[in-house]
Amino acid sequence: MKRLHKIIYVMTLCMSALSLPRAEAQQVTPRIAGLENNEEYMSLLRTEARLQEQEDSVTQAVTDLRRLFRDDRASRHEYGAQIMTAEEQIFGIRSERGRLIDRITAIEQEWVVAHLDAPSANAAGGGVALPTGSDPGKQKRMLIDNGYFARELPAADYAALQKAQRGEMQVVDYVNRFYVNYQELSRLAEQYAEVASETEAAELYDRYGAVARMNEALADSLTATWSEIYDNKTYAYAYLLDKLGQYDILAHEQELYSKAMRELSELKGQTASDAMADYFLRKQVAVDYETKLAGLLNLEAAQDSLRGVTAQLRVVDYRLPRIELKKRYFLDFAPIEYSSKPTYSYQNPIPECKVHSEGTIYRLLLGTFNTKRAASVFRGAYPLSYQIDDAGKWRYFAGGFATQAEAEAAQKEAKAHGFVRPEVVVWRDGIYRNLTREPEKTRTAYRIEISGTLSDAVRDVITARAEGRELSRVGADRFTLGLFEEEHAAASVAEAIRAADSALEVRLSEFTEVVEE
Repeated sequence: MKRLHKIIYVMTLCMSALSLPRAEAQQVTPRIAGLENNEEYMSLLRTEARLQEQEDSVTQAVTDLRRLFRDDRASRHEYGAQIMTAEEQIFGIRSERGRLIDRITAIEQEWVVAHLDAPSANAAGGGVALPTGSDPGKQKRMLIDNGYFARELPAADYAALQKAQRGEMQVVDYVNRFYVNYQELSRLAEQYAEVASETEAAELYDRYGAVARMNEALADSLTATWSEIYDNKTYAYAYLLDKLGQYDILAHEQELYSKAMRELSELKGQTASDAMADYFLRKQVAVDYETKLAGLLNLEAAQDSLRGVTAQLRVVDYRLPRIELKKRYFLDFAPIEYSSKPTYSYQNPIPECKVHSEGTIYRLLLGTFNTKRAASVFRGAYPLSYQIDDAGKWRYFAGGFATQAEAEAAQKEAKAHGFVRPEVVVWRDGIYRNLTREPEKTRTAYRIEISGTLSDAVRDVITARAEGRELSRVGADRFTLGLFEEEHAAASVAEAIRAADSALEVRLSEFTEVVEE
């Protein structure tokens, strides 16, 4: 009864999150002065605020459920189902917020463009008027809100610059949502690696796929939005620097950009998202442009604000490792055992062999017969299974093995128990092959398995020593690196990783690959 009360309590939190006061009751402040009388804009802000409250409430409920899931093993199935339901609610809320934010940003951009001071923006002549720090009360912390930009840029370019600045809010939202989803992917990958039920694993795998697709969409949106923002901003800044004759600064910025692109090229395919790496690398270039301009124009308030942005950018980890979720196959592996007492009977007949549409499983073929055979024929071996082939013959199999080596060891043992010609067979994604009669071509490959947090030093070692090899995240602080064709090459990289961080657990994994004929 106590456990039931816990479940009801947490689900009450989830449901109450969806029945908060109506959007109209929310007190919100316009993000841009002048839009307070725009009914659509204010209504959207109230709705967005209400959705944020809903998300916070459901997130707290999920936190409570996870604690119960961890502490109450007997009820994990119920809590797992409730967590999945609550997470569906969270992602539904986030999707709706994303649509609202898109519209809010669009209204703000339209307002800014429509209210530009055209005469001021087109003012010309009289030389360049540089603001100074002597009257800080007239300065704005937002760089481009200072009057110099409106005066010195052509009207169309200033409008594009203002639009780009407003678009930064959308970009930040994309980035934040990506990071939240990334944490969710990491958690799902960890849960997926641990569940014992095929049904639970399938649910987690589908959920992981849905979240991964969300992040792919966010990455695409980030790339499109940020590229336009970056182009408009750097064009305007380069125009002003050229106008001021600051060619050294222009050359410096071009050098920074080239360096960022080289780093991006080196990181390509190595992180969770190329789009995220591109954003943070080019964002640093754009902020450097802005900081140089703020200093040149004596805009101390903007310069101080930009220093804060620079400090934030330095601590953001945009080189997130890729999370690789390798699909698990709940195959019926079982060693072959031998019993002096009958295992199968009329009431418990030999079952039909289950053929899995995905995954690889080896078995021993004990014999092929024209008709059904009694269990006593098979010398007490179990577990057994049968399959009727296309020719109508009865195949009888024993055991289930993850590797060919295990199956071959069982083959030797079966011969010792009197089986004349047991054969090793395999199903790969539902395709059957008799390996005793039709051997496959195989090769040995090696992979490095790492447990722990990867420092920058370790990542540098991997980049330098394992070029072209894929680093994948397979769980919480668990990674794989490879493949390597040569054991000595894999061992050399593993040793270099240990030398870079002795706290990591690093080991080699050897496995056999089937070579396509």
